[in-house]
Parts: sequence; C-alpha cells; structure tokens
Amino acid sequence: MQMVSRLLVGIAGLLGVLVALRLWMAPEDVALQLGVQPSGPFGRATIRADVAGFFGGAGALSIFAAIRNRAVLLTPPLILVGIALTGRIITAASSSITNEMIPPMAIEAGLLAVLALGRLQLAR
Repeated sequence: MQMVSRLLVGIAGLLGVLVALRLWMAPEDVALQLGVQPSGPFGRATIRADVAGFFGGAGALSIFAAIRNRAVLLTPPLILVGIALTGRIITAASSSITNEMIPPMAIEAGLLAVLALGRLQLAR
C-alpha cells in the first residue's frame, strides 16, 4: 500500500509542477481556464508568482515526499490544498455554487485524499 501511496503522491506532485510550468509559459491562457483575468504585466507576474508558486511548491514537495518516502514533507501541501478548498467552500456558501465551481472542488478534495493517504502511509 505504501508504494501505491508514493506513486499517487508522486503523480499528483508531477501534475502540480506541470501546471506551474504551464502558468510560467502561458499565464493568460491558463489563468482564463482557471477563471482569472490577468491585467497587463502586473497581472501576468502575479499569475506566474502566486498561482504558479502554489502549484509548483505543493507539487515539488509532493514529489520530494514520494521520492524520499517522507510523510512530513506532505504537511505543507496538505495545508495549502486544504486552505484552497476552504476558500472555494466559503465562496459557494456566501454566494452560490455554479457548475463550473464543482470540478476544481472535486479535484482539490481528491488531492486532499491522496495527500492525506500519503501522509498516513509514507515513512515518518
């Protein structure tokens, strides 16, 4: 089970790093897919720094956790994804949930499950 957890965590991490790289290369395209409208150079810089930093940081730590078999390295990605999902839930509760909001919430919930499983299964 530990190998399966490491593999899932590694795949999730790789996907996060790939999203970050895509944000660096084409910030407007990816931002629009994420529902964000970049405004000029400052907006592109913010997308590259803040959004790519989130995905890249969580992804890199997940990859390192899987490679090194270290559960503690999954704590920061768990916190980051948990905060992101909490923000989406607050938005859904304070306004209304739309169909386009459901897939990212499902992805984040699934990612939380993978990271939590990895946190439980990887070596301490």
